[in-house]
Amino acid sequence: MPNKNDKVKENVGGAYYVDSSCIDCDVCRDTAPDNFMRCDENNYSFVYKQPETDDEKTLCDEAMSCCPVEAIGNDG
Repeated sequence: MPNKNDKVKENVGGAYYVDSSCIDCDVCRDTAPDNFMRCDENNYSFVYKQPETDDEKTLCDEAMSCCPVEAIGNDG
């Protein structure tokens, strides 16, 4: 279960976020590359752009459901 109180600092503001339980597996970046990016310094992913289209929202939801450690949340 993602923890909205433990969001990584690189997330842009908005509904979707990644918390510190991210294990840097690439699933979200492969699924929704227009919205997730890797923080090389800290070895985790973060939301660098909130979804703007229905297609992007669908891909972000897919990334959230496929995350092996449930590190992606949506407060929207």
